[in-house]
Amino acid sequence: MKHVVVGTAGHIDHGKTSLVKALTGIDTDRLPEEKARGITIDLGFAFLEEPGGPVIEIVDVPGHERFVKNMLAGVGGIDLAMLVVAADEGVMPQTREHLAICSLLRIKGGLVVLTKTDLVEPDWLALVRDDVATLVRSTFLEGAPILAVSAKTGDGLAELRAALRRLAEVVEPRGLDQLPRLPIDRVFTVRGFGTVVTGTLTAGRLAVDDRIQVYPKGVEAKIRGLQTHGHPVAEAFAGQRTAINLQGVERTAVERGDVVGLAGTLVSSLLVDGTLELLEDAPRAVKSRTRVRFHVGTSEIMARVLLLDTPELGPGQTASARFRLEAPLVALPGDRFVVRSYSPIVTIGGGTILDVDPPRFKRKAPALVAHLRLLQTGSPQEIVEEHVRHVGPAGARLATLLGRVPFGPEKLRGLLDRLVAQGRVLVVDREWYLHPESSARFRALAVAALEAFHRANPLKPGMSREELRVRAGGADERVFATLVVALETEGIVATERDKVRLASHRVRLTPEQQRIVDRVEQEFLKAEASPPSPEEALGRAGVSGGDQHELFQFLLEGKRLVRVKESLYFHAAALDAIQDKVIALLRERKEIGPGDIKDLLGISRKYAIPLLEHLDARRVTVRVGEKRVLRGG
Repeated sequence: MKHVVVGTAGHIDHGKTSLVKALTGIDTDRLPEEKARGITIDLGFAFLEEPGGPVIEIVDVPGHERFVKNMLAGVGGIDLAMLVVAADEGVMPQTREHLAICSLLRIKGGLVVLTKTDLVEPDWLALVRDDVATLVRSTFLEGAPILAVSAKTGDGLAELRAALRRLAEVVEPRGLDQLPRLPIDRVFTVRGFGTVVTGTLTAGRLAVDDRIQVYPKGVEAKIRGLQTHGHPVAEAFAGQRTAINLQGVERTAVERGDVVGLAGTLVSSLLVDGTLELLEDAPRAVKSRTRVRFHVGTSEIMARVLLLDTPELGPGQTASARFRLEAPLVALPGDRFVVRSYSPIVTIGGGTILDVDPPRFKRKAPALVAHLRLLQTGSPQEIVEEHVRHVGPAGARLATLLGRVPFGPEKLRGLLDRLVAQGRVLVVDREWYLHPESSARFRALAVAALEAFHRANPLKPGMSREELRVRAGGADERVFATLVVALETEGIVATERDKVRLASHRVRLTPEQQRIVDRVEQEFLKAEASPPSPEEALGRAGVSGGDQHELFQFLLEGKRLVRVKESLYFHAAALDAIQDKVIALLRERKEIGPGDIKDLLGISRKYAIPLLEHLDARRVTVRVGEKRVLRGG
């Protein structure tokens, strides 16, 4: 069944709540203070079910200027606006402000209701009708029905129901191929059930037992139950007023302005970019760093406006802007927002969010303005490619992109598949993507880093993979591995264990270096089980230094010398010979101790214990008490 959300709008005491009660039989004023003062303070909710028609769910908003903040929390998710004007008073300040807010939010349709018609004469009613028609000219309500109704007598209610039904029937259904999002407008507890949150499910679908997350707080929970227009359901769909019973969540852990979504899908941000348009009647121009009240969904967050392509924005003008928020915001590109001045608190403009995770360009850089223009006017493929480009060397997973683009999962997959087929995006791994510019940048940085490394370290066979990853831009490890494989396949680099080198690189020793290396190697080979220290071996070759000497490291890198413990090195051939002797002895005696090794090799305990531990590490022997036996023997 189709659900359409209608929001009231209009000045205080113009009869919005009485009209909703007359239409639905539901009194939306639920707070004791509302009853006592006779005014609507917070949001109220009702629904109208027409046989065979759509379910019309009504959000009743407060009309007092002090409660426009609450009004904004209610109209963000509506499909149609019902502008209410009292016939005995006509157009008033909040009539204009509420109409401006609905226009800024790009609400596509609605109607005007002239209430309290039982209090005025027909001539006066005609004047008010003309005044309202003038007010809505050039707005989304131009040409919309203007209906005269009396909630007291019931006159006009049938015509209003019929008009609402006609409008609701042509409202375009909201897309289900979107990330589920429910901006919270109410939080309360129900005895025996716990915490319940309500809001309009703006996109996607939610089902009982879904694992959800309350953003930006990060509270995770399970959906214990769902209701739409007062009835329990197994699943709720985009466009429905929805109540969610959250399992295991304290009432104080969530609040209005938070957003319910599937775990790990949405992005919270302290910085968003978009367009900013000032109302024609905005009281003054806006300059960079102006502090404003930023309203999106059901949230209000203080923010600083940073204009990107103009030093000052005048009434009626539009510009690109960055908003530096004072608390985390959860939104998606394409969301409309409203801006109110810090003081006095009046609505001055609004706009469209284009980027919820903007690149850290310099604020006035032409590249940033170009980036936003592409996000605003580009094709869906261009928009997705732009986001992949600005993720950089880390690459972007499908799940990461979903919270940053105005497309649902299926559409996004299709767009990425086409971009991959065109070579405009590369696949790193399953549902993980990289822009060719990032790949080219990595290749250039990696080759330059290896060239510099080989110049500085001509005797080293290569650079460690981790060092290369960092020097080449810090790509994600899996992205890095994929790119290195591509370079190796093309014959540009070669890899050996954890080292990477240019394929053209070869270690070449000078005659003098070769003499030293040969002499040091011979010292260790001749010493067999009683090797010299690095300092001693290098000294006998006529050079000073220790195990960090580049020629000594050359022997280690070439696996001709093996480190057994700190400052103790053996020739690889000597270790193999020692291992063969120990295995033969163990086959004869079944178990041996340090003394047996000393006698077998004619060495001191200084060498015997490290050798036994080394054979343990090689998985040749295993320690049993103070003895060693053959592993597996």
